[in-house]
Amino acid sequence: MTAPADFRPSLIRAQDWLAELIAGVRDDQWHNPTPCTEYDVTALVEHLLAVQQRTLLLATVGTVEGAPRELPLPAGDVADTFRAAFAESRPAWAAWTPEELGSRTVVHPIGVVPGGVAVMMYTEENLTHGWDLAVATGQDAEAPADLVEPVLAFMKNALPAERPPMMPFADAIEPAADAAPTERLANWMGRSR
Repeated sequence: MTAPADFRPSLIRAQDWLAELIAGVRDDQWHNPTPCTEYDVTALVEHLLAVQQRTLLLATVGTVEGAPRELPLPAGDVADTFRAAFAESRPAWAAWTPEELGSRTVVHPIGVVPGGVAVMMYTEENLTHGWDLAVATGQDAEAPADLVEPVLAFMKNALPAERPPMMPFADAIEPAADAAPTERLANWMGRSR
């Protein structure tokens, strides 16, 4: 998998969008089911907290081996905790040169990839899980199209529609004719409403 264009600004926008969705979760929605069938809203946000920690680990130590897949839901303002979690990764990734994004490798959960691919993969994960969260909590599930479309294009190039058994993504789902970009990305990643 070759390194894509510099997705660091896209990752920042995806994290900010997701933080707003987390802030919009009502007290009575934390146990709602999500389109990502392994998670309810609480478990999904716990996973997303771990994703932000993993994003930082890749930028600093280059591996997520041994890092948790979920972190406990904090007491207090969950969205503020989420924002603090991703704020640490931003200067760490900013320290990478554009050349390093293509040449320096990290150990991502899918394997050894260039840093730029890892940034793109976490952009996709924030967007797809953002869609999951928004659908589960009745919020607007569409991120800005100009943010999502390059991620969708990359994922369509990187992943076949029918995934082999060892791949951690379900087969792509045919989108509705009127599906907007974030829903089409979620469909490509095997999600439906």
